[in-house]
Amino acid sequence: MAQDDEVVTDFQDRMTYGGYLQLDLLLRAQKPLSSHHDELLFVIQHQTSELWFKLILHELRAAIAHVQRDQLSETFKILARVKHIQAQLVSQWAVLATLTPTEYLKFRHVLGPASGFQSLQNRLIEFTLGNKDRRLLAVHSGADQAALQAALEAPTLYDEFLRYLARRGKPVPAAVLQRDVTEPHRSDPGVREVIREIYEHPEENWDAYEMCEKLVDVDEQLALWRFRHVKVVQRIIGWKRGTGGTSGVDYLQKLVDVRLFPDLWDVRTELKQAGE
Repeated sequence: MAQDDEVVTDFQDRMTYGGYLQLDLLLRAQKPLSSHHDELLFVIQHQTSELWFKLILHELRAAIAHVQRDQLSETFKILARVKHIQAQLVSQWAVLATLTPTEYLKFRHVLGPASGFQSLQNRLIEFTLGNKDRRLLAVHSGADQAALQAALEAPTLYDEFLRYLARRGKPVPAAVLQRDVTEPHRSDPGVREVIREIYEHPEENWDAYEMCEKLVDVDEQLALWRFRHVKVVQRIIGWKRGTGGTSGVDYLQKLVDVRLFPDLWDVRTELKQAGE
């Protein structure tokens, strides 16, 4: 194929594709500890996941800032993007699923106690979305523990949404607005009543209605990612314990049923059909 005469070929003191993306650094970051062919797949799978996690955190922090400024509509594109990132993470499990049990056992020993359970960014996402557990601080130390402690003590995206609703005159219970944000939010009848009114009158509450659905999208995608994680781990190691000391599949299975925004799920049962 003939080269276009306009293509830049002189990069003296000019930005290049590789330079902009720091590819020399990025592509040297894969350092398998065994000689087994498939360990590179395992490393890249987890490194790319961490890059997506970084982007999710970047987007969630922006979403929280918008909600705090009463700019709810600005969060819609952000949460739509987060949902699509999550979909990439879900589909990515299919690549790791090509790793057979026999292949993984050839290099699993080099991981030692290293485990995805120790992923700081994944835990920060969980805390930012409301799945908080103070005990998990012990898994980290130093600056990582401090970052997780800050996330534990900060209001979640859902907390900020409820505060927004209160500022808009919705009767969100004071006890919920003043709750201990270091604990997971529990489904609350007063909050469900507020959400029910939003769902039953969407035209009058369009931004809040849309926000509820965007949050459900994110919650659902996270559950799908967890489920896919369970099945891939089960496929590769069965019921062996995780390298980080967790119970493996049994531990991961429990996470599938975690609901980040229980009010938004429970209210669906309470909505009345037309004519009732």
